[in-house]
Amino acid sequence: MSKDAVDSAPAAATTRAAQTPADAGDAGYSKDLKARHVNMIAIGGAIGTGLFLGAGGRLHSAGPALALAYLVCGVFAFFVVRALGELVLYRPSSGSFVSYAREFLGEKGAYVAGWMYFLNWSTTGIADITAIALYTHYWSMFTSIPQWVLALVALAVVLAVNLISVKIFGEMEFWFAIIKVATLVGFMLIGIFLLATQHDVGGHQPGVSLITDHGGLFPHGMMPVVLVMQGVIFAYAALELVGVAAGETAEPEKVVPRAVNSIMWRVGVFYVGSVVLLALLLPGSVYSADQSPFVTVLSKVGIPAAGDVMNLVVLTAAMSSLNSGLYSTGRILRSMATAGSAPKFTARMNRSQVPYGGILLTCAVCVLGVGLNYLVPSQAFEIVLNVASLGIISTWVIIMVCHMIFVRRARAGLVTRPRFQLKFSPVTEIVTIAFLLACLGMMWNDPEVGRRTLYLIPLIAVLLVAGWFGVRRRVTANAERELTDLTK
Repeated sequence: MSKDAVDSAPAAATTRAAQTPADAGDAGYSKDLKARHVNMIAIGGAIGTGLFLGAGGRLHSAGPALALAYLVCGVFAFFVVRALGELVLYRPSSGSFVSYAREFLGEKGAYVAGWMYFLNWSTTGIADITAIALYTHYWSMFTSIPQWVLALVALAVVLAVNLISVKIFGEMEFWFAIIKVATLVGFMLIGIFLLATQHDVGGHQPGVSLITDHGGLFPHGMMPVVLVMQGVIFAYAALELVGVAAGETAEPEKVVPRAVNSIMWRVGVFYVGSVVLLALLLPGSVYSADQSPFVTVLSKVGIPAAGDVMNLVVLTAAMSSLNSGLYSTGRILRSMATAGSAPKFTARMNRSQVPYGGILLTCAVCVLGVGLNYLVPSQAFEIVLNVASLGIISTWVIIMVCHMIFVRRARAGLVTRPRFQLKFSPVTEIVTIAFLLACLGMMWNDPEVGRRTLYLIPLIAVLLVAGWFGVRRRVTANAERELTDLTK
């Protein structure tokens, strides 16, 4: 429900309005997510295929300075999640940033935020099932099974988990995150041992000399480092899940600050630390986009089954991402449906208090991805990954804009800021938005994929405008109906 509509209600309805959820889409959820679930959802969002697989190709093209790229992007990602965390403590909502966009930007803002987020996760879901199929083909027993069949099976399994209950989702994400963290910690311990003992790694002696003797921090100049920023930003996508999950936890005021604050050191240790270690163990030229950099190192020192173990972990990361995408879009679409800007069936919940309508809609788009795997199996991953990046950048920009307006209203005495705050507003938000838009602009330097992706922006804008004209009457009628209910 729009806050403007609530503010215009007579004072006599104030008590009754206070008892109504600020977002009608928040009603009916269970509060079964525990602190450990939310903490691990935060970790899982920060660690994914962007590190386990994507770091190899980026190390090859950008060199050791990739660690700086991860650090810089990690700082801005932290600003976004910190801003979202403050909004969550102001008013927890399973509709998350869509609910806040409705309050601070109006229904049009919520409409754009919701559907761009849906674009992000539905296309990411296609990328995930494609990745799962590719990773499964690594093992010979699965190579005879068509890629599209494996993609369909993966989608069916994760869909079933999401529809059972939010507690099952939380448990699945908890163990996915445990696997990823344990793998990274194990690799880092091995890497530190190799570094400390100067153990030979594929004919190279580990140490700083591998950086200084192979072109330094920027072996190919600054431009490759700048160009990988867009891909690095996408590696941090899913951090905003903390805001969505907060709507289904009993004590968000305790859980969310801890989860958000821990993101920064996790980025420092797992992303920056891992990349620095990789750069000290092998020259950047040895790594490639076709293989996980962790597998590259472990195979060079002859550790048996390194490829099998890392392939299983990367497979887990892709399953985790798909799991999170179905979870978050289900909640976001329900928030939109209650306001009239999404199909009515996406507001439906099952007996386990799971919004199955929105989850099924996301799955329907992912099924198109199964078709994409059938038609162009070699290109499916790259096509959808770049489209997804448009969704995540727009989502993060909208979060920062909402936070700026929230702080402005707080200074005017209209709302109260919680103690958990993003500092130095509005400078922090403006700098973050500028950085995100710059990352979007960097895609122009990639004529093969990035530039073609940018060409989609006018088409997406036209579709959003056409869609708004299709739903605006329903949105207006819904707002008027809720206003009438409040003033009875």
